[in-house]
This record gives sequence, C-alpha cells and structure tokens, in this order.
Amino acid sequence: MHIVIPDDYQDCVRHLACFAKLAGHRVTIYNDSSSDHDELARRFGDADALVLIRERTRLPAALLDRLPRLRLISQTGKVSGHLSVAECSARGIAVAEGQGDAQPTAELTWALVLAAMRHLPQEIENLKQGRWQSTLGRQLRGRRLGVWSYGRIGRVVAGYGRAFGMRVWAWGRDASLAAARADGFEVAPSRAAFFAESDVVSLHVRLTADTRGLITAADLAGMRADALVVNTSRAELIAPGALAGALKAGRPGMAAVDVFESEPVEGARHPLLALPNAICTPHLGYVERDNYELYFGTAFDNVLAFASGAPRNLADASVKLRA
Repeated sequence: MHIVIPDDYQDCVRHLACFAKLAGHRVTIYNDSSSDHDELARRFGDADALVLIRERTRLPAALLDRLPRLRLISQTGKVSGHLSVAECSARGIAVAEGQGDAQPTAELTWALVLAAMRHLPQEIENLKQGRWQSTLGRQLRGRRLGVWSYGRIGRVVAGYGRAFGMRVWAWGRDASLAAARADGFEVAPSRAAFFAESDVVSLHVRLTADTRGLITAADLAGMRADALVVNTSRAELIAPGALAGALKAGRPGMAAVDVFESEPVEGARHPLLALPNAICTPHLGYVERDNYELYFGTAFDNVLAFASGAPRNLADASVKLRA
C-alpha cells in the first residue's frame, strides 16, 4: 500500500519506534501544511491510505472526489470536524479511529496554570534581558479552580487542583456534573457563579456544533480582573474575538491557550500573540512522545489490519469498501 502521512510539522513520525510497523509499505510523509485543494489532490492522488494527525488535515467532499485510489483513512485519535464519516462511506472509503492518552494534555494544562499564575514566561524573558524579579505571582492553594466538563481530561486536571490544595468545582452537562459529584467534587451553583468566583477556569469541552461559541463575551466579562482562563481544548469553544476583547478589557486578567481557530499559526499572525496577558503555546497538549507512540502505533495497526483484509476500529462498520 501507498500510505501518506500529512502535516507532520516536527518531522517526528519516522523517528517513532512504531514507524517500523510500516516496513514493506511505501510511505510518504509531508512536514509542511497546505490547505490548497489542488496541492492536496496532487499529494494524495495515488495514496491507498492516509494517516491523519488529529484534525490537522481537512478532507471535504470536494477533495475526497479527487482521490480515486483512496480506500482508508486511519485517524490518530477520534474523528472530529475535519472530515465526515458519512461522506467517506458514500465513496467507499473506510475510516478507522484510534486512541490517545488524556494525561499529556492534562499535564500541559497544569503547566500553563503554573506558568500564568507565577508569570514564568515574563520572568524568564526579563532575566535574559538583565532584569531581576519584576512581577508578583500567586499561589494556588486555597484558590478556586473551575473545571468545565468533567471528562477524561477534566477529571485529571481536577485531581491536580485537589493535590495543590485548590477548592475545585465543576460545570457542564448533567452527566459530567454527576461524575464530578461521585468523585467528591463540588458543582458550581450556577454558570454565572462558576465564572465570577473561579480564580482559574479550565475548559475541557469537546467541540461539536452545539458547543461552538459556548463561552460568550458575557461569561468572560463576569470573571474577576485577577482570574485566569485556560483553554487546551478547542479555540472555537469561545465566541469569535471574545477572548482577545475580554483580555483587552481586563476581565479576566490572564489567559493561557494552546489552541487556535486556524492552525498552524505562522508569522505570529494571531491577536492573542500581541497581548501581554496571554500565554500561548502551539497546540502541544497531545504532542508528546509516549502519546505519539500510542496514537500512531494504533493508527498503523489499523492500516495493517485493513491491508490484511480484516479491517478493524471502523467508524462505520457498514461501509462498502472500494475495490
């Protein structure tokens, strides 16, 4: 099979131990990113299988129609809004899903919380510029952590907050709140109180049509001037322009984000990057070696199973495959 792996920004996939699983197959890897359909049709035109890194590569129906040889999309993690399983199935293209670990994103979330609360990026840069101790940070113990969505990642982050002596509460859908209560965490009495009384708000909501724009400008304006909002989930959870506007207005006082509406962000062309009260990282949450071995190891196993005539982990098991 000819297997194409696009958007490997760091040129790391071929250095993973699990990459050896593809020995005997023709593999093409692209380390840059392109959204041009003509270019992507050229790159993917003779591919039998694509291995996608999360939702970095968008595959709309118009592009799928230009890929007559494509028979399998092996997804690292779960399918998100970057492709439609139904549109793939209608064209005889199988979509296999994989798995990932919640731990790396949770760890990065907590690193951002600590970095923001202790002003680490500013102090590191100041020290390099010859200045000594220019800010006054705040400890976490005794402060309020608000976790929106107590799922795989939110559960771990809530545990970190508890370990650091924070007063943790949750907000989200009924099932999420029931799980938080079962683990001994508080539930905020209202959405308004969740934002108004949390020192740190951390978002861990899955992006869907229903959750797009879930966090409004009014929610952010209700936060205190010394509060922090952290987003390692999806940028689109926050209404367009609302976070930058809120930070300029001073409520909340800080933000730490790992996700952007359009990625990759190059040339520092994003409004948050110009704000002194925003800490921004380039979507590093899941980008960690052990997690990549899990992501790609599973995705490659799904490719090999398909090549052997025994496809597995299909998002649509009823798909009628191309010949």
